[in-house]
Amino acid sequence: MMLSHPQPPITSSSLLHFVLESALLNTSHAGNVGATARAMKVMGFTDLVLVAPRWDNVLRREETIQRASGALDVLAHARVVATLDEALDGMTHLCATAMTPRDFGPPTLEPRPHFAALAAEHAHDPDFGVAFLFGSERFGMRNEDVYRCHTCLSIPTDPKFGSLNLGAAVQVLAYDWRQALGGLATMLPSVDSGEAAKAAESAVVSTPLADAQQLAGLLDHWQQSLTDIGFLDPEAPKKLMPRLNQLFNRAQITQEEIHILRGIAKAMSQASQKPADGQR
Repeated sequence: MMLSHPQPPITSSSLLHFVLESALLNTSHAGNVGATARAMKVMGFTDLVLVAPRWDNVLRREETIQRASGALDVLAHARVVATLDEALDGMTHLCATAMTPRDFGPPTLEPRPHFAALAAEHAHDPDFGVAFLFGSERFGMRNEDVYRCHTCLSIPTDPKFGSLNLGAAVQVLAYDWRQALGGLATMLPSVDSGEAAKAAESAVVSTPLADAQQLAGLLDHWQQSLTDIGFLDPEAPKKLMPRLNQLFNRAQITQEEIHILRGIAKAMSQASQKPADGQR
């Protein structure tokens, strides 16, 4: 998870947070979980979250342990949660995964250039957390979960056969993200690590960005306020809220701005309850 003490900002594996979508594990075997743990560990990442897996004991199943091939510490520290909201607690940047672009939703990007830009932009932000979301092998991610994300990652593959199994997809993304953070050499002890920590500590850090849960709360608040003023019809909402979600993602809303936008929403609801002039 995110660090609570100064560290060299761009070399920290805390910047990566894997999330497995619930339907992912409702497939033929639990080996995918073990394969994911193995793929993460070889790249120096350990934060694995399972959302409502098919089996309550999936982390202890024999096939899971076998496919982990020694990455038992990742399995031991993995979290099992009931909802995606719980899994995304504290995460700032959400990356969906998909084989093909969608007609609506976040922009579809190749991982390597996106990771390079992301790592460079947030090099001095130790509280910046990235979540990778993987959906069902059969059906992929649900639209409503994709809409919450800032980007949709698509690994370049042969156009005639682009299907990757879960372990392979995780391995590719973990490698590309590790490279964006400076490569495996950054994980080795360095005589300059103390100086790097001091530099990170003294770096000017901008106002913290809102995390996924704060943004979800804001959207719920705005949905109610837009309904109160008659702008949103709950019976025919169309894609208004997903579009607002994408707008806020692009704007990179800060925690301070969340309070401002919630204040606006509150004022809209209060104004809708006041009698119009001449009706008092």
